Amino acid sequence: MSETRSCCDGKKDVQVEGGVYLEEGQCDSGLGSIRSLQGQLPEGEPRSPAARGVRSDKAADFPDAAAGKEGSASEPDERLDSSYGSSSLVESLAGLGETPRHPGEEEEEKEAERVRQQLLLETFAFVSEDGDTLLHLAVIHCVPAIALCFIAQLPVEVLEIQNDLFQTPLHLSVYLEQSRVVQALVLRGVNTALQDRNGNTALHLACEQQSLECVQLLLQGIISNKTLEARKSRQDLHLQNWQGLTCLHISTLKGNLHLMALLVKSGADIDVQDGTSGKTPLHMAVENHDEMAVKHLLEMGAQVDAQMYNGCTPLHLAVGRKDAAIAAILCQSGADTLLRNMEDETAQDLADENDDILTLLPFDDLKISGKPVVCSS
Repeated sequence: MSETRSCCDGKKDVQVEGGVYLEEGQCDSGLGSIRSLQGQLPEGEPRSPAARGVRSDKAADFPDAAAGKEGSASEPDERLDSSYGSSSLVESLAGLGETPRHPGEEEEEKEAERVRQQLLLETFAFVSEDGDTLLHLAVIHCVPAIALCFIAQLPVEVLEIQNDLFQTPLHLSVYLEQSRVVQALVLRGVNTALQDRNGNTALHLACEQQSLECVQLLLQGIISNKTLEARKSRQDLHLQNWQGLTCLHISTLKGNLHLMALLVKSGADIDVQDGTSGKTPLHMAVENHDEMAVKHLLEMGAQVDAQMYNGCTPLHLAVGRKDAAIAAILCQSGADTLLRNMEDETAQDLADENDDILTLLPFDDLKISGKPVVCSS
């Protein structure tokens, strides 16, 4: 209950609840009300100037204004803080900006993420009418940035999908000489031994294209990230395409000495026979009249008297093609001039009176008991 009294200066004061007198026309803000606060402020909290013992002019004019009733929690000359620095208030204000979450929102977000992942997989699983995946198409249209993104996201099984021509993305990237894509696929551990409709692996195509960089990447075949499953071993260098050719045969036919040396150094059999006639790389070099390749193979240790399925040696082929220069190289490397093929022919029998070649070969027209007596000049 409020009451009024007069001050010495004749102004009328109004006593509001709590024993505080205010001038007529003034109203209490509630910040100083004892009942609006829960107990005393703790030590160290910010206080007003009056709370620190400094009397304001109004406190001097109203000496009884600060006098509370018995049981009041404040001292006569003390004003209470508005609690703006209160930690509890700060915490409550900090939470005002947060949007309240309903119990089902988290489940809805999980479901939305699951749907996004499903749509992503369905997009990646797209296959064109030619059997091409999105990765095939990215390589075909020469967009390596998109191809690299797919390679990073897709599982290895998808990276190995073959189109209607049995081409994998690795085949296409080698054929188009996109070395960055080739490297990314090799590092992901894709199977490099998969063959296209012609039986060619990616390495066959790299040798056909004579892309030394792609050949080097394919021969490495090493997965740098050891946490990935290594599902492939070193590239099978002796794998034949449907023409029976290995990578070394193709490189020899192309006459690429660097590729030939790289393949042999990587473990390719220098005397490997093709699947149709049994020709070795040396036979093929002779057939191509490639003196440099013949010398190169012989220097790397090729067998000079290797025989085809019909028994012909490289010398048989050189003589039959009347290539005196290569015949001389073979003879100088120790070729056996008397070896016979399945037609019972020696290299001399195939010379056909070619003087340039006959001078390289011994004659065997003398026979004792049906066996030739060999004389050489």
